[in-house]
Amino acid sequence: MSEGIKMPKGFLWGGAVAAHQLEGGWNEGGKGVSIADVMTAGAKGVARKVTDGVEDGQIYPNHWGNDFYHKYPEDIKLFAELGLKCFRTSIAWTRIFPNGDETEPNEAGLKFYDDMFDECLKYGIQPVITLSHFEMPYHLVKEYGGFSNRKVIEFFDRFAEVCFRRYKDKVKYWMTFNEINNQTDWRDPHPLLQDSGLQLGKDDNWEEAMFQAAHYEFVASAHAVQIAHKIDPSLKVGSMIAMCPVYPLTSKPTDIMKAERAMQYRYYFGDVQALGFYPEWITKYWARKGYNLDITAADLADIKAGTVDYVGFSYYMSFTTKAKDGETHFDYDEHNDLVSNPYVEKSDWGWQIDPVGLRYAMNWMTTRWHKPLFIVENGFGAYDKLEDDNSIHDPYRISYFHDHILQMEKAVHEDGVDLIGYTPWGHIDLISASTGEMKKRYGMIYVDQDDEGNGSLKRYKKDSFAWYKKVIASNGEDLTE
Repeated sequence: MSEGIKMPKGFLWGGAVAAHQLEGGWNEGGKGVSIADVMTAGAKGVARKVTDGVEDGQIYPNHWGNDFYHKYPEDIKLFAELGLKCFRTSIAWTRIFPNGDETEPNEAGLKFYDDMFDECLKYGIQPVITLSHFEMPYHLVKEYGGFSNRKVIEFFDRFAEVCFRRYKDKVKYWMTFNEINNQTDWRDPHPLLQDSGLQLGKDDNWEEAMFQAAHYEFVASAHAVQIAHKIDPSLKVGSMIAMCPVYPLTSKPTDIMKAERAMQYRYYFGDVQALGFYPEWITKYWARKGYNLDITAADLADIKAGTVDYVGFSYYMSFTTKAKDGETHFDYDEHNDLVSNPYVEKSDWGWQIDPVGLRYAMNWMTTRWHKPLFIVENGFGAYDKLEDDNSIHDPYRISYFHDHILQMEKAVHEDGVDLIGYTPWGHIDLISASTGEMKKRYGMIYVDQDDEGNGSLKRYKKDSFAWYKKVIASNGEDLTE
């Protein structure tokens, strides 16, 4: 019994990771210190700390990842056995420009990705590459204030151009900034640092700083699109949005309006990158707040000329919100305005599990942005147990993927969504970006390593490995669990 619906010919089934979460080798091959390298270990309910540089006596899980830097040939061989058609990862900015402001790139870093991409292509696996995935050079944070400084656009442009020229014959699909809209939760310092390299004080206006940094990133992203198309018009450069649709808790009109404003606030990033202009409501919002941003006519022309070719997005969960009594503006404060949805289950880490929300989100983005979509993250973090016979039974993960893939297929076949591919997150176990844990496992490939970096680093196939291999082999038709 198939249960699923065969996807169009050429659909890219894959897996997704990020350089800083699996490579390790944090100070090898001329690599510089990134923002991920100064984030300590955290846990569920325990925030990761950001230290002032790399300090003795601290635990930095991203320093070791899962040792992909040394083990990539055997890992990619496993990816090929799984049947992957593409492999989404990132280029660690500090491998190419260790401080970020150099004029010449680091050849050792460039060669690492040459060799790694060649290994993928040897098995017919297309690399899908993000340029900036939470791993900005720490020097750019300390010396320039990250993307609070217009000059950092120039550094990103140089990084992007070097990568496009070097790998244009090996990489077709690119993305600029990973989950650029995470920073809408600006009360949390981690998204501001990870997305934009911002480290702010208590007297700074964090929201205004977020809007300004995002604007400079929009300009940098638009430049990257134009640079890529000039080098090779066939290159496809996308945005990357963290898609968590925000539902109203009830059909009360004020709840509906609150959810509408929440969707506008979280996803104006997609409006700018896909449509090439700022939506009307946001300029009114800035005026009401008294924000005076550095946005030039030349910037707006660049943004219009550099719209993305597709929208890449992550989908893990949906959100829910409700209006406060007496609200008139319905301003959305993500840190304080989310409520629990009584109609969906939750993961061990409290993430709402909502497969239908994926189909809803795909329809919403298609109607709004009119671009091809690419699901570049979707996954389920859970506790996994390595049995005595080295098996790992993860029916909860198979069930999660089954339900989400089925909704994805319905969006394509019943709703007409143009979808390039699907790369579930962390198809091999890696360091969690949010908590720094290893025990929060996403993979279909188990890595024998604990939160302190101890273990054999041996790779073992989970039950979900065989299941996903069958899904890929049938092009999505066989989803039987």
